[in-house]
Amino acid sequence: MFTDLSIVWQGSIASFLAGNGTALGAAGVLLVRSLSDRLQDSLLSAAAGVMLAASFFSLLLPGLEYGEKLTGHTWMAALLVIAGVMMGAVLLYQIHQRLPHEHFALGREGPEGAKIKRIWLFIIAITLHNFPEGMAVGVGFGGGNLSNGIVLAIGIGLQNIPEGLAVAISLLTIQHSRMQAFALAVLTGLVEPIGGVFGAGMVWLAEPIMPWTLGFAAGAMLFIISDEIIPETHRNDYRTLATFSLLGGFAVMMFLDATLG
Repeated sequence: MFTDLSIVWQGSIASFLAGNGTALGAAGVLLVRSLSDRLQDSLLSAAAGVMLAASFFSLLLPGLEYGEKLTGHTWMAALLVIAGVMMGAVLLYQIHQRLPHEHFALGREGPEGAKIKRIWLFIIAITLHNFPEGMAVGVGFGGGNLSNGIVLAIGIGLQNIPEGLAVAISLLTIQHSRMQAFALAVLTGLVEPIGGVFGAGMVWLAEPIMPWTLGFAAGAMLFIISDEIIPETHRNDYRTLATFSLLGGFAVMMFLDATLG
């Protein structure tokens, strides 16, 4: 039974299933050759909204609760979670600065990006994007909080569907066949189980630092949302649509957490 498994196994399995949302979305490339900028911005913004709500309701709030139980002080719990958030964001920033990668539309970033084939730049970018998501799912099972982990996995899995389609279509536009685009997009989704094992392992090894761990996963995701997805989806003339799509994704994840969490 799933409930009888260790935190590491629960987080690993859930993050693997959530990562398969990328494969489901990427399958759309076999039917569609292109996405309009309007639709792509809407899909990615909705995914960001899900991630944003997951960061708050499934990571930060539980982190504050764990912190208060451990320390007996709300202010100390808040400081622990804040420290985790900042460290997660700083780590992702440092990785972005040191690894060349390419966004959907904003172009190349990182050192010596021009020396690497464009396809690998895309793969590195999506890897940087998906690892924190998988880590968040793994961390979500910390403290035996099965319902929180499941809701988080469902939310991340849902947001992976439009993301997987956007990735596959982007690969198609740089002269890859439909099957190549699909296969590569699926492979990028398989990074999430690695992040899931890492996150669940962190919790398993040091459950007393749960407030910090949950904050760390949230900080990593919040960095991705603010540094990558929002600038990507606001580059065209669909900023208002992107904003309301983000709010829609946020509402969906909030509903899932309120009803299933």
